[in-house]
Amino acid sequence: MTRIALVLGAGGLTGQAYHAAVLAALWRVTGYDPRQSDLVVGTSAGSVVAASLRAGLSADDQYARATGRPLTPAGAELIGRAIPTPQLSGTPRQERSRGGPASPRLLGRLAAQPWPPRPALTIAALLPEGRRDPSTWFTPFDVLFPGGRWPDATLMICAVDLDRGVRVAFGADGPDASVAAAVQASCAIPAVFQPVVIGGTRYVDGGVYSPTNADLVCAEETALGQRSRAVAGGLPDAVIVSSPMSGSPVSSRLQAAARFSPARKLAREVSLLRERGIPILVFEPTPYVIDEMGFNAMDSSRGPAVAEAALDHAQALLDSPRAREVARLLAKQSR
Repeated sequence: MTRIALVLGAGGLTGQAYHAAVLAALWRVTGYDPRQSDLVVGTSAGSVVAASLRAGLSADDQYARATGRPLTPAGAELIGRAIPTPQLSGTPRQERSRGGPASPRLLGRLAAQPWPPRPALTIAALLPEGRRDPSTWFTPFDVLFPGGRWPDATLMICAVDLDRGVRVAFGADGPDASVAAAVQASCAIPAVFQPVVIGGTRYVDGGVYSPTNADLVCAEETALGQRSRAVAGGLPDAVIVSSPMSGSPVSSRLQAAARFSPARKLAREVSLLRERGIPILVFEPTPYVIDEMGFNAMDSSRGPAVAEAALDHAQALLDSPRAREVARLLAKQSR
């Protein structure tokens, strides 16, 4: 049987809308149901969408939710039970902490290591802790995954240990946490949300390590020694990556600067997958989609326009020669 891995990257509320469009395009063009993916890796915004998929929310319902259209009865029941729609257009300044660095311990570790630190880790350590409580704002998946259980199909939720500066993949035989706690940790943007404490350890947004973390698909183990179930079960036959934070803007130098680092990290991860001989299809925003996203990734009002624009480009990509091999595998899996 064809084994498919799905990677959903960071990107705020506009990133969630982008993911919804990619999932809808996969379903509409190839007939592939993303809920069937053997492995789903979610980071920050991608963790919300990934957990929603594992909870049973279909690709069309993800898209309907992003665009404000009516959901199917099954989707409406699922959303009504447990998944409120966030309504935040920016983070008020008064909700940001004005204290000292969030992690002097991590700053010391980074200063002592002989190699240059990841810039995002340094920034996360230097910025003060945020004041917004992620448990009151992000999806309460405890209702959909009661008793702390994880779905049977493999789900990896990426976060960063704030004091050690290492990536953690919840759901990959890592620290014990509920899906809800893992999603909250993965979405805890430094200086905006409070770090999420799990087992006495503070965690922040997984995008601090990488906006996509696509290398987990074939990594034999993470920085904490957690073994990837994807390796234990064999490498996937194809990988699909939805990366809202990269892309190729041509009209804005500021957007180009903001997307340079995510694009570079993604390129390294894609190269690693291709070295393993794994076919990979990457969805990245086009300049038009990036214009619809704007500069505030937490502006929920942009979601419908982003999703509609992204659906057009995602469908076009799936119909292109570049996607032929992966599209064939997806169509095979859907039969």
